[in-house]
Amino acid sequence: MAAAKVLLDTDIGSDIDDAVALAYLLAHPDCDLLGITTVSGEAVERARMASALCRVAGVDIPIRPGAPSPLLVPQRQPFAPQAAALARWEHQHDFETGGAIELMRATIRANPGEVTLLAIGPLTNVALLFAVDPEIPAMLRSLVLMCGRYSTRDLRSPAEWNAMLDPHATELVFRARPPMVRAVGLDVTLQVTLPAEEVRSRFTAPLLAPALDFAEVWFDAGAPVITFHDPLAAATIFEPEICGFERGMVEVEVDPHQAGVTHWHAGADGAHEVAVSVDAHRYLRHFFDVLDGAPGHRG
Repeated sequence: MAAAKVLLDTDIGSDIDDAVALAYLLAHPDCDLLGITTVSGEAVERARMASALCRVAGVDIPIRPGAPSPLLVPQRQPFAPQAAALARWEHQHDFETGGAIELMRATIRANPGEVTLLAIGPLTNVALLFAVDPEIPAMLRSLVLMCGRYSTRDLRSPAEWNAMLDPHATELVFRARPPMVRAVGLDVTLQVTLPAEEVRSRFTAPLLAPALDFAEVWFDAGAPVITFHDPLAAATIFEPEICGFERGMVEVEVDPHQAGVTHWHAGADGAHEVAVSVDAHRYLRHFFDVLDGAPGHRG
């Protein structure tokens, strides 16, 4: 089977799960990671963090800092706190600025119908991409998101962080029509966690070393666990059976009082699919099989 061609759009440097997701993609033998774009405050620092993991992996992947601010609302994520650990890791320092959208656009146009765009941060870059080149959504193989909250048990659930950080971008992206749109939401990802001590004992693969170092900043800030939000979304590209999915339509609130709230309407003819369940044990087994089986692991 041919490797999956993936573009990653990430806000690595806030929650630790972005770095863990990137380590997973770099380790996966069936992932052809074509490019990385960063989004949200201190986008260049986030690009430097991505480059640190790529250096450990021994790969040269195009990395471009993207939009540092949301489309219309104030920035609620101005800093990348885990960049404090960058001094301990070799990384690229200088980046071409203003090139994120063009990297995404050129890569997708060079591989029509083949690229999965994996977006695991606020959707500003993706919305700008779709606005700049309206043909792009139809040229994707799939769009996979860690975004939203879709529990049908409580339609009044508060907005998920990525959706809320740029609600107008979120609404624009869900209104687009790629051939396949998959969203893995907070109500499912919260079921996959590891406490700090287990993270420290199990993150022994070389590719997880910088992620673990970044995680210490996360733990020092008071987080007692890692929740595998973004790595779970990434895993569904390669092992979709880890989650159960349902088809339907997602509507996104942009009203200031409910900005970013995602309303889920189930229906077999819907344009979207969302995760409704996860086998957490199967996921964690898959994750560590991939990382511990990557070249260079001696654990």
